[in-house]
Amino acid sequence: MARAAVCSAGSWGTAVAKILGDAGGDVIVHARRPEIVDAINTGHRNPAYWPDVELPPSVAATTDPAAALDSADYLVLSIPAQTLRANLAAWAPYIGPDTVVVSLMKGIERDTGLRASQVIAEVAGVSADRVAVLSGPNLAREVMAGLPAAATVACPDEEAARRFQAACHTPYFRPYTSTDVVGCELGGAVKNVIAVAAGIASGMGLGDNAVAILIARGLAEVIRLGTAMGADPATLGGLAGLGDLVATCTSPLSRNRTFGARVGSGLTVDQAAATGQTTEGVKSAEAILGLARIHDVEMPITGVVSALLLFSATWTTGADARTASARTRRAQNQGLSNTLIAVIIDCPVPTHERRATGRSHRCRRQRP
Repeated sequence: MARAAVCSAGSWGTAVAKILGDAGGDVIVHARRPEIVDAINTGHRNPAYWPDVELPPSVAATTDPAAALDSADYLVLSIPAQTLRANLAAWAPYIGPDTVVVSLMKGIERDTGLRASQVIAEVAGVSADRVAVLSGPNLAREVMAGLPAAATVACPDEEAARRFQAACHTPYFRPYTSTDVVGCELGGAVKNVIAVAAGIASGMGLGDNAVAILIARGLAEVIRLGTAMGADPATLGGLAGLGDLVATCTSPLSRNRTFGARVGSGLTVDQAAATGQTTEGVKSAEAILGLARIHDVEMPITGVVSALLLFSATWTTGADARTASARTRRAQNQGLSNTLIAVIIDCPVPTHERRATGRSHRCRRQRP
């Protein structure tokens, strides 16, 4: 029986703990709040995220990272990418010499441009063949409901990938294996940014055609950056790339799409983020655009989203969005709409929008 420590007890972390428990594993969830630990241990539920879903009996919880990691075969990390470094530094002393660290993060560290696996290797001092990534079209609510899902387990060590595949294989969750860690991580990170754009388009009523175009051209951005950084294009056309992109861009369960839709409807970035849940696309957009610049890759959709977030998403000059008039709001939305449409139809960005996107470009014409 595999033993796994899952850090932490958030929405997706709890869902993966359920998967591992349903697969027959012995699972310890690390949670910060004692009341969550008590609820999981006594009632087999996480009331903060999934109060109506019962967890397997083999899933327990603790506030003690040392207890969670004791004799663990796997350390499964499900925390925001931007807090990974600090949290992992506290947990690293308890990681066993043979423990495989599995990343569920789908973001890029802002200050360094590093992927999660790179941060893990650097902070925890583990070799690359002990770092795996789980990524795919996995909406947590559907997984918790036991609906069909699949994902890619990527690790440089093929045997380690196969072992974790067995540890999380259930009748409703089908993992596949790969050695392409770079492709899985970039597919998961970039699709979140594209989903923000797709949500904005939906929120502004630009239509399903526009969303479909953003998905298709967004996939082109994922593939361009991925291949420039050494990923296998086949990975980016699979579950960890295209599959995750479609689910995140189209489902109302997607945090990043929902955030974008709220911005597209006229809310500010702060108002759109008021749900309190992490939207990795918001946190990682500028870092991903930085990688694109380093590798000389055109990513116009990512550029627009990054600029949108940088300039607070209101397209208002000196106006408080809470008191902006209806006319001001319409002007804001029209400016945003024009920028997205310019990218969608592959036109030159108008001069006044070039300042917003931070670059002057005509998107390179490519085959559909």
